[in-house]
Amino acid sequence: MYSWTNEFLKELKKKRKFAIRLGKISSSGMGYYIPVSKTKDLLLGKSKLENLTTNDLSLMISQKGVDMRIGLDIASMAYKKQVQQIVLISGDSDFVPAAKLARREGVDFVLDPLGSIIKDDLMEYIDGLRTIDNAFKLKN
Repeated sequence: MYSWTNEFLKELKKKRKFAIRLGKISSSGMGYYIPVSKTKDLLLGKSKLENLTTNDLSLMISQKGVDMRIGLDIASMAYKKQVQQIVLISGDSDFVPAAKLARREGVDFVLDPLGSIIKDDLMEYIDGLRTIDNAFKLKN
């Protein structure tokens, strides 16, 4: 993780009424891959495998458990009536059950998808949609 990212996360953790949930990096899904453009060049004979360098590879890392941790936090806070509103910064439809539960418990559930397209199944279970950062607002 880049140092600016670590510093950014440290600052976010200091914020009042703010929580960050990070998953664990899955070693089973970790590895290097050849990007599509390089693969096409190889298949079309424009490049040769022996000419590839480490700069031609990309690292693939996946996190596990983030959605579950966030979902449990949402459920816990909703059941305990600890919050009136939750703003989830994501567009992942894996959060449908958590959003549905929170709303059923009377929590105002707002989504900031950071410019991502939201699937209809998630859109059905949110109370509002907002994007705070102009860099992520969709252009009309």
